[in-house]
Amino acid sequence: MKHIDSLLHVRGASVFVDDLQLPDNCLFGAVAVSAMPHGRIISLDVSSARSVPGVRRIITAEDIPGENQIGNIILDEPLLAVNTVHYTGEPVALVLAESMDAARLAASLVETAIEELPPVFDPRTAFDLGMLIAPPRTFCAGNTDSAWGMCDLVVEGRADSGGQEHLYLECQASVALPMENGCVRICSSTQGPTFVQKVAARVLGIPMHRVEVDVGRLGGAFGGKEDQATPWAVMAALGTHLTGRPVKVVLDRKSDMAWTGKRHPYSSDFRLGLSAEGDMIAWEVTYYQNGGAASDLSTAILERTLFHCTNAYMIPNVRATGICCRTNLPPNTAFRGFGAPQAMFVMETAIHMAATRMGLEPSVIQERNLLRRGDRFPCGMEYEGDEIRRSWERAVRLSPERKDGEESCTGHISRGRYLMPVCFGISFTNTSLNQASALVHVYTDGSVGVSTGAVEMGQGVNTKIAQAAAMTLGIDVSLIKVETTNTTRAANTSPTAASTGADMNGNATRIACSEILGRLLAFAVNRLGAGPGVAVVMSGGEVLVDGRGTGLKWRELVEEAYLRRISLSAQAHYATPGIHFDTATEKGRPFAYHVAGTAVTDVSLDCLRGIWRVDSVTIVHDAGKSINPLVDRGQIEGGLLQGIGWMTMEELRYSDSGRLLTDSLATYKVPDIYSTPEEITIEFLPPRGDNAGIYNSKAVGEPPFMYGIGTYFALMEALQAFRPFERGHYTAPLSNERLLMLLEGLGTG
Repeated sequence: MKHIDSLLHVRGASVFVDDLQLPDNCLFGAVAVSAMPHGRIISLDVSSARSVPGVRRIITAEDIPGENQIGNIILDEPLLAVNTVHYTGEPVALVLAESMDAARLAASLVETAIEELPPVFDPRTAFDLGMLIAPPRTFCAGNTDSAWGMCDLVVEGRADSGGQEHLYLECQASVALPMENGCVRICSSTQGPTFVQKVAARVLGIPMHRVEVDVGRLGGAFGGKEDQATPWAVMAALGTHLTGRPVKVVLDRKSDMAWTGKRHPYSSDFRLGLSAEGDMIAWEVTYYQNGGAASDLSTAILERTLFHCTNAYMIPNVRATGICCRTNLPPNTAFRGFGAPQAMFVMETAIHMAATRMGLEPSVIQERNLLRRGDRFPCGMEYEGDEIRRSWERAVRLSPERKDGEESCTGHISRGRYLMPVCFGISFTNTSLNQASALVHVYTDGSVGVSTGAVEMGQGVNTKIAQAAAMTLGIDVSLIKVETTNTTRAANTSPTAASTGADMNGNATRIACSEILGRLLAFAVNRLGAGPGVAVVMSGGEVLVDGRGTGLKWRELVEEAYLRRISLSAQAHYATPGIHFDTATEKGRPFAYHVAGTAVTDVSLDCLRGIWRVDSVTIVHDAGKSINPLVDRGQIEGGLLQGIGWMTMEELRYSDSGRLLTDSLATYKVPDIYSTPEEITIEFLPPRGDNAGIYNSKAVGEPPFMYGIGTYFALMEALQAFRPFERGHYTAPLSNERLLMLLEGLGTG
């Protein structure tokens, strides 16, 4: 089955927020922002802006009727700046006008006098100055202090990974509509409808039931619309609340890139101890996370970094410390992988350094230390599968063999190969978020409407939910419609994030459909006069008794049940079972299960020009019993390319004043068709046993991103073959410029 939106997308018929038909009296909102990264606001002059024809109102912090606060985990982020600005691009005023052009012109004329304060952009500097978003956290296992004496080799160094722009196709967008009794309806491009509802109610000073949030679909998100869609939605709602008119707020590409947060850059110190045979004995790592000017989701992201500090490896003695640093950049935020990629990059850096020192292939150390069933992660959770080793073994067998006589380095072309195992936990690390609900209506003509808290953003979650409903009810998927995500139908939703959307909302859908089907089959038993002990099921749209057709079709059964006043609706709740975590001890079972897989990446590097090609990537991925291999394959390919981009070319550059310089597609390089590996082979690992995914499938959104890390180290292997040398500092992305420096023996990798 294909993605249910594919035909709409290719025809250009899919409706996004910017496509919504607007009432004639709609106002357009534009945001005036700080041009300085840090300073005290001396004055805010809106007189010139107010004189622009068509301007109807200019809103500042003092106009907010409720609380000027949009923070999530920590309440440290105002909607509109008061007294102090903390980053370039921080909103200071909202201009409402009769046209978008007038609003943007007026916003550019808002004059903010600011007394400049020293900005801080580096997380290590922020740490030295005590600029922390939250106290440091440490995960421990064993005893690293005593373990170093047992090591034959100890390597230590530093790893820096850069940020990453989400670059979703649809920029941040919201439309707010006034409703009766002071209520407001928000159409938002958000991954978190309930969070938008909650914050809008807080800012407007009204209860949540007077705020309705509706989400049709997103044109991409990748985490960038989990929290960062909220301010623009709330601004639209605020404008509607204060004027009584509809308000539309849409960012253009340049503003979206400049004002919104990115993947968190990390700077990390590490120390790895090994035996002479390559067994990893001790691991110490300190992560300095660049959180930006406000907390956003930084503390949760850092927590997942700690959960994945050893990736797919068993290390008995671990001490991992995460430090969430406050800087004067836009608040950094969720991005595919949610802190795990940064941790895995540091882990692979240490392995690569140790292998270079020992004269071994990195795969020798990797394979010796892969997790086995029963091993425990530093958080205390037991690894319950065998997918890591099975995927490794299969990927090695499946990957292309080197041609006879082929050298690692021939002339100016050098080749490298790297194996990248991935072990990623599935669940929100905040246990309370691991819940979802579904509302299912069966209509009298047999068609079915399903409402859940899942947000479709191109990843195919609606396709999988429709499949879950059809599989449970025993009918064709064409009878299923997945409704928009709306807070009046699905209350208290968790964000569609953490790769949990299909699992949780699909299971809630399954439960609701099962309740309705149970009522219908009980009616069918009486209707058919079936005796006790017979198996009555719905399959292919027909009631079967002991496997034999009865002629009683789905639509006929539904119509008759309605006439007998049998409910054709159900609401169900699903909470992921068996998960818990104690932050006092930093121990527990934070995940429902783990997804594992291995990628083998082969590259060719032109050592004269510093350009490269990915020859092939072979992936063996654990998707459980996939209910939609086509959708899952698309997620794997997309995640891989996004990971390659982060590791090799996507570089954020800022001016000395904290202004983003790479703020357009002309200056920010992302993978294109020419970056695609010459050959991608994807094989799904045959499942063993059950898991908490919908119909024993497994989540697929985030884990494939980490396969892209293998490209970085394959290039490092190619470099090593051309110019052998040890390095103590690894830096990503490994851009062409950085590659040329390394080929000349300069700079850090």
